[in-house]
Amino acid sequence: MKSLIAESVEKSFGNRHILRGCSLSAAAGERIGLVGANGSGKTTLVRILAGEDWPDHGEVRRLGTMAWLAQDPVLPGRTVGESLREAVGWHATLLDAYTAALEAGDMDAAGTHQDRLDLVGWEIGHRIESIQDRLRTPPSDAPIANLSGGELRRVALARALLAEADVLLLDEPTNHLDAETVVWLEGFLAGYRGAVILVTHDRYLLEAVANRIVEIEGGECVAYDGSYTDYLIARAERHARLQQLESRRLNMLAREAAWAARSPSARTTKQKARLKRLEVLQGQKHWTAPKEMSLNLSTGEKFGGTVVDVQNLSKGYDGRTLISGLSFSLAPGERIGIVGENGAGKSTLLRMLLGKEAPDSGEVLTASRVTVGVLDQARTGLKGDDSVFEAAGGGNDHVWINKVPIHVAGFLERFLFTREHLDQRVDALSGGERARLLLARLLLGGSSMLFLDEPTNDLDLLTLRVLEEALLDYDGAALIVTHDRAFLDRVCTSVLAFEGEGQITRYASRTQAEAAMAKRRAAAAAEAKRAAAAKRVVEAAAPPVKAVRPEKRLSYQERKELEKLPAEIESAEDVQAGLTAKLADPATYQGGVDISQITAQLSELESSLETLYARWEDLEARA
Repeated sequence: MKSLIAESVEKSFGNRHILRGCSLSAAAGERIGLVGANGSGKTTLVRILAGEDWPDHGEVRRLGTMAWLAQDPVLPGRTVGESLREAVGWHATLLDAYTAALEAGDMDAAGTHQDRLDLVGWEIGHRIESIQDRLRTPPSDAPIANLSGGELRRVALARALLAEADVLLLDEPTNHLDAETVVWLEGFLAGYRGAVILVTHDRYLLEAVANRIVEIEGGECVAYDGSYTDYLIARAERHARLQQLESRRLNMLAREAAWAARSPSARTTKQKARLKRLEVLQGQKHWTAPKEMSLNLSTGEKFGGTVVDVQNLSKGYDGRTLISGLSFSLAPGERIGIVGENGAGKSTLLRMLLGKEAPDSGEVLTASRVTVGVLDQARTGLKGDDSVFEAAGGGNDHVWINKVPIHVAGFLERFLFTREHLDQRVDALSGGERARLLLARLLLGGSSMLFLDEPTNDLDLLTLRVLEEALLDYDGAALIVTHDRAFLDRVCTSVLAFEGEGQITRYASRTQAEAAMAKRRAAAAAEAKRAAAAKRVVEAAAPPVKAVRPEKRLSYQERKELEKLPAEIESAEDVQAGLTAKLADPATYQGGVDISQITAQLSELESSLETLYARWEDLEARA
């Protein structure tokens, strides 16, 4: 059964027609990867599906519950705990429905609700704690107002996963997550009982989770069954077929147009039919292959030796060591990936290398004539009230690339900005469009060294591929902080791994770094197991502790109390048995009896019995 159906959805912003008739549906067990070029309308469509925006035309039918992770979420509640508890309101509703079904004597409904509660758990607190631990959210008492952008995203993702919705809409869920957390998220989404619609640049996540890919192309949704790899193959085959059909149409159109230009004298039925066919060919929608961004970061300059030499660098905050005695060098053609948990110190290292933050000890030596280009995680460097044209050209009509002047409009076309974009304000751009504009400015800088902090965030998959190719051909040096495993594997020549307590090790690859981490964890687990076993051996060998009989004897009143206790306990147990039998009798639920009162009475009686037993044991021990 479909949980979500969107039919012929259209959406425009000013004179920009984004969606031109998108149709999409999702059912339980379907995990849909929504892909497309930046600005193609992925986020717009997800917002419409979530009910946060409305289509100009078309229809969206939501036949189940929805949970949505936005790129810039707004959280309810004053604290993290309040916000997460609000997300599991469905659990309290389910408990109330179960109780109401029991009281109404609707055993079928009660059984259904009980099965659901058995599956999700009768107590929701442990589930909240587990998700918080996995996503490494701030503590429950942390004020929402004090959270960073990454912390807000992680709490918002936790809310979406806790909502147990029929349809889960996730817009770039891996932003601000480390590699270990992304691997856990893969498993969670792969086993999700409902439908998942996922917008992400993480190709490994798409490959592991998605069983259908929907691409927004030309404002329409094109669906491909299978994984991300299946999509790449099927897409290439589809484009090849469309290109052949378009070539055939153009050839036929040229022949028919040439024939019509000869102005045949006799307008026979056959000739009229041929002219009609010409009109049909001219009116057919033509297909053009999607444009790809053009990016060449190479400078053509020659550098000998190292570009940067780091010697015995150390840094810490508030008694915590982030970096201890780090030394490494970076030469032209090398691209070092920096990996580690959030908060490990990766961005701190970049700031020290850029000279924006002083180390506690050590030094950073940079070669002369080195020009540095930076793409930071916050995507700073653009003025929101500038137009795209002004941001790219700095107020000039032309930019210079390799000492050759190029008109700004033509330069921006390389980065897939059309004439419609030129007058658009920067603050109205999507995250991916801002990233493309910053990459354009990076190209103009002619940098011989690049510092890239999470460069893959908000980029579409096609632009990612272009950026990868540009970095592979880059003749300078690059330091790249990223959690994107596919990007690391393809681009980086080595990896600096933050391993905790200031220890940073250089590895040949991400997989080598992860293998070393797994080995350390296994060794730590084995050591903990050995320590526990040794403790048990010591405890077993120790002489038994002889129980010391309390010297205090029973008073007269306590002896009388001890004599009465067995009868009191027996009487309470009889009442308990009666109440239990009453709750087990189906007729109880058909006679207008207050079930909640009986349940409360039984709970109070059980507590009283525990107190009586404890008192009996204490008096017996001293008798």
